[in-house]
Amino acid sequence: MEFNFFMNDVVQVARQEMVTAGYQELKTAEEVEGILKESGTTLVMVNSVCGCAGGIARPAAAYMRNYEIQPDRYVTVFAGQDKEATAKAREYFKGYAPSSPSFALLKDGEIQMMVERHEIEGHEPIQVVQKLEQALDEVVN
Repeated sequence: MEFNFFMNDVVQVARQEMVTAGYQELKTAEEVEGILKESGTTLVMVNSVCGCAGGIARPAAAYMRNYEIQPDRYVTVFAGQDKEATAKAREYFKGYAPSSPSFALLKDGEIQMMVERHEIEGHEPIQVVQKLEQALDEVVN
């Protein structure tokens, strides 16, 4: 019983970090579908409770809100928590295996680039930020 309470706390903190950073939380498949079908650019952060999400991916996600080039939307889904929302988002990530944490940049509902877990885990947050900045430079401009 204590473990479940602990995990609920960890999940809530992880969710709150993304909301505080300015990302819209998508918890249902319908919410994902509605947002990702919109025209324009969307940066999706696939959140998780692992250490590389907390120590690398979420700090990189928060930093991106300060970059000079901005996508139209910042959204997040939570792998292992909001399963239907995450599954729906992954339908848009054609050509990429499920990966969490990860980032996807979409334009008009089409995947433009992914930063997968293997590009996050074991790396510094600034390395992830640089990949995301490069993607925004190429896709948004």
